[in-house]
Amino acid sequence: MHLRKLVAGITIVGLMTLGGCGSKKADKSATEVKHVGVLQVVQHPSLDKAYKGFKKGLKEEGFVEGKNLKIDYQNAQNNQDNLKSMSEKLVNEKSDLILGIATPAAQSVANATQKIPTVVTAVTDLKAAKLVNSDEKPGRNITGTTDMVSIKRQIKLLLSIVPKAKTIGIMYNAGESNSKIQADLATAALKKAGVKVLIKTANTTNDVQQVTETLASKVDGIFVPTDNTFDSAASVVGKVVKEKKVPLVASSVDQVRTGGLASIGIDYELLGEQTGKMAAKILSGKAKPANMPVEKAHDMKLVVNKSMAKALGIDPKSIKAPK
Repeated sequence: MHLRKLVAGITIVGLMTLGGCGSKKADKSATEVKHVGVLQVVQHPSLDKAYKGFKKGLKEEGFVEGKNLKIDYQNAQNNQDNLKSMSEKLVNEKSDLILGIATPAAQSVANATQKIPTVVTAVTDLKAAKLVNSDEKPGRNITGTTDMVSIKRQIKLLLSIVPKAKTIGIMYNAGESNSKIQADLATAALKKAGVKVLIKTANTTNDVQQVTETLASKVDGIFVPTDNTFDSAASVVGKVVKEKKVPLVASSVDQVRTGGLASIGIDYELLGEQTGKMAAKILSGKAKPANMPVEKAHDMKLVVNKSMAKALGIDPKSIKAPK
């Protein structure tokens, strides 16, 4: 009788102990802090908003900075040596996931690790940048969101604003592969429309004003692809085109808000939010980058800078999004 009670008591204590262990394990899982490294190529409004959106997307999925999320943010300020050393730093810290913002940052992270799960954003063509095998099946440790827009629609938009245009200018940094891809597509669309194309490039933000002034004096309109150099100097561009009274259409919504006329482009904060939600799936173990298709922006809309339109003598309401 006493033996049965003793065995029963031991069993109950054992179960309680196991239950306690299970509880501690569950609590640890619920409060485990995930370490996320972030590498941004340069500071400017579009990329800053992409980072802001990324954190918002993570938060909406339950990953809150200061609670169960620690972020190590690095900004290379467009310096190649910084990109390399910062990428290596994030890898050596054994981040649970790394975010690369813009093509150069994404490529630098890709060169630093083939193991740590990585998401990227503000990259125009992930395959061309050799980050994934394909958009549908990345096949590696990298996936993310593309900021590619319909260049044909952007050119249609510009030509609808200046229907009698004989020459359209394109300006970008030739050193940015994502910009060149878009510039080539824009050139093809303009030539197909029977419009002459004049191209000018700038290697640094210091060259932007002179390039813009030179181009604006020779063309009827200007197209600027998503480009880190020109985005960083958007206010300078805006001042010049306003003085020269030349309509400028850009792929970046932020470029337009700061110094352009119109765009059917990317809202980088929303794009970053999409990326954050993709990252959350990876951090929670629900998906792996290799099997996650690259995503396009969910929502692209016409944005018109009304003050710029009025300065150019254009009725903002007359600018419509082409199909």
